[in-house]
Amino acid sequence: MLTKFETKSNRVKGLSFHSKRPWILASLHSGVIQLWDYRMGTLIDRFDEHDGPVRGVHFHKSQPLFVSGGDDYKIKVWNYKTCRCLFTLLGHLDYIRTVQFHHEHPWIVSASDDQTIRIWNWQSRTCISVLTGHNHYVMCASFHPKEDLVVSASLDQTVRVWDISALKKKTASPGDDMLRLSQMNTDLFGGVDAVVKYVLEGHDRGVNWAAFHPTLPLIVSGADDRQVKLWRMNDTKAWEVDTLRGHMNNVSCVMFHAKQDIIVSNSEDKSIRVWDATKRTGIQTFRREHDRFWILAAHPEMNLLAAGHDSGMIVFKLERERPAFAVSGDALFYTKDRFLRFYEFSSQKDTQVIPIRRPGSTSLNQSPRTLSYSPTENAVLICSDMDGGSYELYVIPKDSISRGDSVPDAKRGTGGSAVFVARNRFAVLDRSSNQVLVKNLKNEIVKKGSLQFPADAIFYAGTGNLLCRSEDRVYIFDLQQRLVIGDLQTPFVKYIIWSNDMESVALLSKHAIVIASKKLVHQCTLHETIRVKSGAWDENGVFIYTTLNHIKYCLPNGDSGIIRTLDVPIYITKVSENSIFCLDRDGKSRVIIIDATEYMFKLSLLKKRYDHVMSMIRNSQLCGEAMIAYLQQKGFPEVALHFVKDERTRFNLALESGNIHIAVASAKEIDEKDHWYRLGVEALRQGNAGIVEYAYQRTKNFERLSFLYLITGNMDKLAKMLKIAEVKNDVMGQFHNALYLGDVRERIKILENAGHLPLAYMTASAHGLEDIVVRLASELGENLPSLPDNKKPSLLIPPSPVMCGGDWPLLRVMRGIFEGGLDAAGKGVEEEEEEAADGDWGEELDMVDVNGVENGDVPAILEDGEIGEEENGEGGWDLEDLELPPELETPRASTNARSAVFVAPTPGMPVSQIWIQKSSIAGEHAAAGNFDSAMRQLKRQLGIQNFVPLKSLFLDLHAGSHSYLRAFCSAPVLSLALERGWSESNSPNVRGPPALVCNFSQLEEKLKAGYRATTAGKFTEALRLFTSILHAIPLIVVEFRREVDEVKELIIIVKEYVLGLQMELKRREMKENPVRQQELAAYFTHLNLQVAHQRLALQNAMTVCFKAKNLATAGNFARRLLESNPANENQAKTARQVLQASERNNTDVSELNYDYRNPFVVCGATYVPIYQGQKYATCPYCSSRFVPTEEGRLCAVCDLAVVGADASGLLCSPSQVR
Repeated sequence: MLTKFETKSNRVKGLSFHSKRPWILASLHSGVIQLWDYRMGTLIDRFDEHDGPVRGVHFHKSQPLFVSGGDDYKIKVWNYKTCRCLFTLLGHLDYIRTVQFHHEHPWIVSASDDQTIRIWNWQSRTCISVLTGHNHYVMCASFHPKEDLVVSASLDQTVRVWDISALKKKTASPGDDMLRLSQMNTDLFGGVDAVVKYVLEGHDRGVNWAAFHPTLPLIVSGADDRQVKLWRMNDTKAWEVDTLRGHMNNVSCVMFHAKQDIIVSNSEDKSIRVWDATKRTGIQTFRREHDRFWILAAHPEMNLLAAGHDSGMIVFKLERERPAFAVSGDALFYTKDRFLRFYEFSSQKDTQVIPIRRPGSTSLNQSPRTLSYSPTENAVLICSDMDGGSYELYVIPKDSISRGDSVPDAKRGTGGSAVFVARNRFAVLDRSSNQVLVKNLKNEIVKKGSLQFPADAIFYAGTGNLLCRSEDRVYIFDLQQRLVIGDLQTPFVKYIIWSNDMESVALLSKHAIVIASKKLVHQCTLHETIRVKSGAWDENGVFIYTTLNHIKYCLPNGDSGIIRTLDVPIYITKVSENSIFCLDRDGKSRVIIIDATEYMFKLSLLKKRYDHVMSMIRNSQLCGEAMIAYLQQKGFPEVALHFVKDERTRFNLALESGNIHIAVASAKEIDEKDHWYRLGVEALRQGNAGIVEYAYQRTKNFERLSFLYLITGNMDKLAKMLKIAEVKNDVMGQFHNALYLGDVRERIKILENAGHLPLAYMTASAHGLEDIVVRLASELGENLPSLPDNKKPSLLIPPSPVMCGGDWPLLRVMRGIFEGGLDAAGKGVEEEEEEAADGDWGEELDMVDVNGVENGDVPAILEDGEIGEEENGEGGWDLEDLELPPELETPRASTNARSAVFVAPTPGMPVSQIWIQKSSIAGEHAAAGNFDSAMRQLKRQLGIQNFVPLKSLFLDLHAGSHSYLRAFCSAPVLSLALERGWSESNSPNVRGPPALVCNFSQLEEKLKAGYRATTAGKFTEALRLFTSILHAIPLIVVEFRREVDEVKELIIIVKEYVLGLQMELKRREMKENPVRQQELAAYFTHLNLQVAHQRLALQNAMTVCFKAKNLATAGNFARRLLESNPANENQAKTARQVLQASERNNTDVSELNYDYRNPFVVCGATYVPIYQGQKYATCPYCSSRFVPTEEGRLCAVCDLAVVGADASGLLCSPSQVR
């Protein structure tokens, strides 16, 4: 059984598959109907209107309807699109067991505990027939898939077959009056719409289920007598054919399989059984531990079954449908219906090669699983799961492309899997001994090789190499050298597909695809929610793969996308340009034509083949939001710009790519304040003052305009802004503009008009305007403000601009391929070259400002200005003309104007960036200043989530790895990276790792200081020192492998002390709880401490317990203290006395949660013992142990990591990475 989907819910009593969509309805004993998508594994909807269990449910074949029947005597018809019940059919007088739609007519058949079967017309919403005759509960009733028959099963121990052909005639509209008259008589005096055709008797107990065969005149039934019976019928009679025995309890449901000659039944004995319908023998049994089965359903078109049980349901297949195949050049070999077939891709010719042996065993899933082909020897290896795994070797005769019914002699053997590894050698995996056996074509063992790892499957990996699958890893194994060449951790791999050049491999698992190199170096991983089915490489190195319902692609960098959707799953065999060759589930070869433009475009961008990109943009319809988003994400907004017609999107892309001119054109079209504002910000960033001014004018942002004119020194326009503010009666704006202009009289006038006479007076007197001072003094009279004494006023006038700046000068750079190429998309090549030779980027923008002044062609003005300055600039240097001899005069060379232009060198990569790229050690990332990546590393390696204690260390590391130099007073400070182990002999181009302020020797000093503080009893100080060591270790870096072990050992030592000191400090706080005091003192003695500290802990525990009159426990501590041979005579003497006292009276007054005989560790949070064998959670960093309830909380010992988090382990040395 291949389980495809499983749910956990209340008991499932009814199931129904949708004929087209991947949906299944499950009706529950709780009264809820669930609608599941079994492909995605999601609950789509739930319908909750029945009162009590719902036992029957069924989808309509073509309408968006389903019907349900429950213990509330109601039949409800639902529309799943509108998610509501359309109507309820009432008439049954007891529980309804099953409901079913007719495949053609608008009928529903229902079976009920009221001993009747009813047929309803769901269009007229009436009961059109009641079938009576059973004398006990009717457990099920269903229509025949083709004929006018109904079969029903009842607890009266019979199966009845009803003929409903008269009902069909009755519902057809009568053509003449005679028919109408007979119709009336029937209605008045009771008609015979449905008559019993056969009553099948043979079961000894009540019958729970009966079902028709989809095509043959057969019926199968299951009953409480634990038997499944097979019946045959003809036009006149029906009889029992055989009985299938094997179930151990009531048979709940039974049905014929639509595609195979098998019967499937399930039972309250918690099993599903599969029977051979022709041989009438059991093939296979599937059991559940605790759940009884109640219902079975078959998909109307696909090879899927579903079974409902006590705690949910399962959707499953009985057999794999994937044909075994192998591709070799232009040929495809595959198996279908017990034959090996050959398909030629170029001619699309399909021929039968040889028959292959039919499996002798009766169980399922014995068809070929894998196929391997050797083209030189024309030999085929076919592996199957028969006998626990076996293979057959066929050598195909040269003239075999014809149907020969004689099976060629096959060499056989057992083995988990077998593949060709050379021309005439194949490898077989012997799982029992974990060996690979290399055999020749005579099936003789040539070589044996033991694997150093457990393998459960092998695949071809180039001549002489095998790719071996373990549970969560794959390995490349060299058969000659018997070495592992490479390995990679992956989800459980099902299929392996090599690229044509054998340089890349795709590892397909159920929901993931891992792409790796031939040495298994990981390149990318793709995750899929829907199951991955197959894949193949195209000639460009793109991996094309299929899921259950899509054909998709994966680029070398891991980008993926959908090529097209699929109606039914397919298995790709080969990809050639835009053709996909594949096999379907019926084993038929198909060719699907795809549109490869999207992934070829992305691949060209990735490989920087910009000429291809250009031609594709010109010649194909590549627009779409997904493509635009992709181009933006990959840093090609200028390319996306050429796809977009929507002005808002164009505006955003233009801003992103810095194309200010297109942004202006789009902003004009949109003409919204927000867009003008954003345009102004971008233009300001580029130093394009003309466009900034234009944007501010369009938004009437006068304050920003005034400030712009101030910093660009445009006093004329600033004066105009003052007038505008005056007209708008904006007092504050007037005052600001007057301040920017340095117009003191205007400022005084504004203050006077606003009624601020004291301020006006002070402004006039500060600026020495005596005439105004006198006038204002007379107006103010006695309210004259006093000016501060001994203060010298200074004029508040902005400096006049030295140079009235236009736009910022721009460096000339090469025009990008996309700008030139895309703009000139219809022009000739010569024009393109001419345009490239001219330095302007596209057309310039002529703009008119508010006052009609043209800003004009800014770069052109700038160049003229530069030339003018050059010509006039000589005067300042006093350059005299040289009187040169005539022979030195040289003809003027015609130099390219461009050579005079300075092109700034491209900046190199910052050292901190080099450090981050070269290292995966958290301490070096912190030193480089990339705290984010350092935190990510620590979270991944050690499960750390609380970074507050590490903040100061991060800052110290960063500050300590950089030095700073002052340059000129106006230039910024220069930052210098300090490297570890730098010397003058080092190459200037090779960067060493960062210098670090904390090292391992400092931690050792701290450890000694902690020991001293512990000995002296300064526990708070000692705890601070040990905790600081724990906090520093994650960021420490050591050089050698042995030092890594020392660091890990240090973590264990310090962790023990931190836990012990925390317990001791806690004990000292608990004066009122002597029992808990004794427990904590006792636990302290079981930590791994230095011998001196162990003795002190034992003496302390002994004293505490002796004082509390727990003499037996105190005696144990005294014994352990004496065993440690204390050098201090006082310690030994006290211990001996306590031991004598305990031997005289070996009792404890109070009971402690402490058993020294049973080994234990102490929980780091609750301080309780965790004895051997008990469950615990661990801190991934300091390895402290905790009770399971602490999982997911912050570790109380290190205060950094989360208890129970996943972590890869401490990485503190470059030697670990190598």
